[in-house]
Amino acid sequence: MKTKFIALALCLMPMMANAAIPYRVEQIRMPADERGATLHDAEAFARDHRFYVGAMYDFSMWQGGTGDNNVHVDGKNTSSYEAVVGMRIYDTFRIEANYIRTDAKWNAFSVSGDTAMINVLVDARVDSMYRLFRTQRLVPYVGIGGGLSWNRAHDVHMDDKISPVAAAMAGLGVELGEYFALDFGYRYLYMFDPKFDVVTEFAPTAHQFRVGARVNF
Repeated sequence: MKTKFIALALCLMPMMANAAIPYRVEQIRMPADERGATLHDAEAFARDHRFYVGAMYDFSMWQGGTGDNNVHVDGKNTSSYEAVVGMRIYDTFRIEANYIRTDAKWNAFSVSGDTAMINVLVDARVDSMYRLFRTQRLVPYVGIGGGLSWNRAHDVHMDDKISPVAAAMAGLGVELGEYFALDFGYRYLYMFDPKFDVVTEFAPTAHQFRVGARVNF
């Protein structure tokens, strides 16, 4: 009886071993496959840090111009601040909302206001494909944006209190780890003609140099 039991056990052992092989292979391969998907797809960084907030300081160089009535105004330099809220769609593509405290000055008058913009930005995050995205410290970017500005004029009459605005921008993000980044950028801001009475057909434009910080979460 014992001999038959031992013989039966010996016959079943190879079958049990063969049945266990696929399970062991699956246990070995699955973590590797999951790890590869996490590091190689286009949302590797965006999935861990989908949103960010930030603040910027803007140094604006407002450009002068001559209106249709031959009146010339000279632009001045001003300072302002803005708040930033953004969302990453992919590692290289993000959408950003800005609130800007507008402060524009010319030799004849000045304008203050509140500007809200939506920006589309493309990041040059090239190394996420090679599992090195967490070590990329310098991330250049370009973008465009548009929005509205609610303005208040000083020493001049203005027909349109609300003016559309458009912008083109470029910059460099300096990432200090996964959660914190410094932002150095340039933005060309164009405000559609608010219809000043002093200088007609005059669209305010500015070269803006920006510096700030972003926090990822």
